[in-house]
Amino acid sequence: MTVKVLSRPVLEAQTDAQWWRGAVIYQVYPRSFADSNGDGVGDLPGITDRLEHIASLGVDAIWLSPFYKSPMKDFGYDVSDYLDVDPIFGTLEDFDRLIEKAHGLGLKVIIDQVFSHTSDEHPWFEASRQDRNNPYADWYVWADPKPDGSPPSNWQSVFGGPAWTWDARRGQYYMHNFLASQPQLNVHSPAVQDALLATAKFWMDRGVEGFRFDAINFSMHDPAFTDNPPLPPGGKRTRPFDFQDKIHNQSHAQIPAFLSRIRALTDAHGGRFSVAEVGGDHADREMKLFTAGEDRLNSAYGFLYLYADALTADMVRQGEAMWTGEDDAEGWPSWTFSNHDAPRAVSRWAEGRDRKAFAEMALLLLVALRGNVFVYQGEELGLPQANVPFERLQDPEAIANWPQTLGRDGARTPMPWVSTAANAGFSEVEPWLPVDPAHLPLAVDAQEADPGSTLNVARRLIALRKAWPVLRTGDVTFVETNTPLLIFQRGEGSEALLLAFNLGHEAVAWSVPEGWSVVERINLAQDGVMPPCGGLMARKA
Repeated sequence: MTVKVLSRPVLEAQTDAQWWRGAVIYQVYPRSFADSNGDGVGDLPGITDRLEHIASLGVDAIWLSPFYKSPMKDFGYDVSDYLDVDPIFGTLEDFDRLIEKAHGLGLKVIIDQVFSHTSDEHPWFEASRQDRNNPYADWYVWADPKPDGSPPSNWQSVFGGPAWTWDARRGQYYMHNFLASQPQLNVHSPAVQDALLATAKFWMDRGVEGFRFDAINFSMHDPAFTDNPPLPPGGKRTRPFDFQDKIHNQSHAQIPAFLSRIRALTDAHGGRFSVAEVGGDHADREMKLFTAGEDRLNSAYGFLYLYADALTADMVRQGEAMWTGEDDAEGWPSWTFSNHDAPRAVSRWAEGRDRKAFAEMALLLLVALRGNVFVYQGEELGLPQANVPFERLQDPEAIANWPQTLGRDGARTPMPWVSTAANAGFSEVEPWLPVDPAHLPLAVDAQEADPGSTLNVARRLIALRKAWPVLRTGDVTFVETNTPLLIFQRGEGSEALLLAFNLGHEAVAWSVPEGWSVVERINLAQDGVMPPCGGLMARKA
């Protein structure tokens, strides 16, 4: 018995404007990729020097996490100047050189846009907080206290504590969904929207092909400052934020109208790619809403996989069922197993199984998903979550919630380039985060020399997306099993591919069905047996 997940017709014509449909995009976290000037922090010239490595993977594009001017309270997601590069990363000229070299290697470039908040050191906020009558007075979310002096609502911040901070100069509270040093922009304001759109145009004019919009569902609030209701009891709760149903401090009904303005701008510049990051309790609905039709963002991704403790067949089914393709107005999904905000997937999911084997099976599964896929730096090496001792933590969330959350630092440690070099070849000096000794044998140079390394397997698997376009856009049909096997078909007829994975801990008797021939196999030593972490792709014979 099979269960069909409907989708658009297979192999839609790929125009240059739709290069992103089904693309593989490599995420670079600039602080930790490569340090070119010996200050212990990665930078744009370091990325430029290492672009050949990224291009060798066969990916379509790179996504750069923020490199803008910032006091780095949240490591670049607290922007103090949207139109310049922070000196720790280099200069605008360095960025231009990166763009030029990336394009020469056939790589598109996507950058983060942080449109829900700025740094409290941004000139807009410095002006806004002076008084209630200046030209920037309403560019941020300000509110009077309640009669008893308490904050205007019960809203809580992601990093702990109320989402409000008192400012004596204005005699009001300002809102912040994250750190107190990240004041919330009033994106309801047309003037603020215009300024944000101008920043996007600035970077498109410099050659970027797309944007990842950070926490975009946080970009608008309820102007009435209505209290959030409590969530029902249950679930893991490490912060006050986890106790509320966040329906009033985010997810406002006017967000899609702003996204339509963004889409009009990107379409006017040749159809640049746009993808929303959408987390939270209502992410499924919001991702669909933010990408519906032809006048909103192209794609969206959430946290289905990023915070999951285990990789299961049910979770994969759930993800595919979110984007069925039945509705012609439906947007396009993007998927990622690891990124800079979540512990690395291998450490979350291997559960005692061989990490190398698991990493390679997971990569095959990732490239087999319908939609765009993001590969986080080091994922192609099979890197596990790094151990960062408490005294070396940098992440404000990890420090605030220690030891209840792993935090983000363990996924942000330096990229290991040379197994025998100091600091794994990342920097000549002690890096901003330590290199985990467990990463040294997984360094790029060590894996380059081994044809069977995870790095070389990753190159082979990513190449499948180009060799078999049905993996990019084909429909999905799941095959029912009574085992830990995950089996599904991509596409139909002579172009169809069969994918099978053993997500369990024990070997399972299973053979490739008659009429199929194997194209790719991962961790399979013999026919008729699917071991743990085994994966296989077959085509119609």
